[in-house]
Amino acid sequence: MRAPSRRPSKATRLTSAAIAVLALAVGCSKQGAGDSGTSTGASSAAAPAIQGDITFNDDNLTRLDAALKTALQGKDLSQLDLAMVVNVAVDYWNAGKAGFTKGLADLGAKGTFQAPANGRLDQQLSILQTLRGQDISAFSLSAIDPTAVKSPIQSAGAAGIPVLAIDSPLPAEDGAALYLGTPNYQAGKRAGEAMRTALGGRGKVVVLVGSLTASNAVERIQGFEDALKGSDVTVSNKLADTMDAAKALTNAQTAIQTDPGVTGLYGVYSYDGPSAAQAVQAAGRTGKVKVISDDSDAQTLAFIQQGVIQATVVQSPYQQGYTGAYLLAALKVLGKDATMAVVKPFLESDGSTLSSGVGVVTPDNLAAFRAKQAQLGSTG
Repeated sequence: MRAPSRRPSKATRLTSAAIAVLALAVGCSKQGAGDSGTSTGASSAAAPAIQGDITFNDDNLTRLDAALKTALQGKDLSQLDLAMVVNVAVDYWNAGKAGFTKGLADLGAKGTFQAPANGRLDQQLSILQTLRGQDISAFSLSAIDPTAVKSPIQSAGAAGIPVLAIDSPLPAEDGAALYLGTPNYQAGKRAGEAMRTALGGRGKVVVLVGSLTASNAVERIQGFEDALKGSDVTVSNKLADTMDAAKALTNAQTAIQTDPGVTGLYGVYSYDGPSAAQAVQAAGRTGKVKVISDDSDAQTLAFIQQGVIQATVVQSPYQQGYTGAYLLAALKVLGKDATMAVVKPFLESDGSTLSSGVGVVTPDNLAAFRAKQAQLGSTG
């Protein structure tokens, strides 16, 4: 859900007195969301602000980490060789890599972080094949295509190699013991709520997404659309870009140039938000076309500071890396049943999801979020 870095162009920053407008950039609900009046503090000051939140599910996962450490105490973990395999090599996964590296160090185990350079399925499948040849102990996986990885996961399971789904769920019958990551429907719903607020309950939105079939994307878009029900905000189109940031930019430009009625863009993958923001900024429609994004790439945060992106829904890839390392060690050393006994009290109601939580970053809590990133040793 990520992309190559691209430096955003400089945009005019609103004054601190209008910071609520950065969170909203919305006028009276009787106005069209694209009305030029929506960019002024006077027209939107009375509207409710998008509510920021960066607590994630840290307390729950910290308790789980402690429980796993206790269960693994006295076990020799030095021979473990663990892997974290993600879906594309971009800034978003820096935090995941940092968490995984710290987890390995705390465990006293070795391991490797792997990412296909261009988000290509054939590259990810090649990585999995190579790891099998290296006698990997266990691996976590953010699958590009859940159907395509079914055979490698089942093969790993048959060989006694545990698999942990991260970032995007995998069907339980395919052999992944757990899902550790964002509850994607909830993340999409938070994005929809933010868009609904930003548009004052009325407008037309285009969704930009890397894949229309990946389970995490499907769930997010469903949550997004459900959050808009009961309002006059509609989704007019969903444009896939096959994990290509340049294509995402073209899609965003086309969306707002061909239909002047488009007043909102929702970027589902990490590069989609910056692509939307660049298109809006270049068209001179900052504050008129609202942008809600996912993830916390440096570009995204810069665009929030500039007021081009109104809010971004963020995940906790650091925990996916750190807690993921402990779960892989436990699954390999203790076995699935013993590990699930430790994990069970921390699961969501579905009995298989360990939520890493959902956050929302707005101009109001941007500084606090950046401080939290720095504390974890991660950027993006």
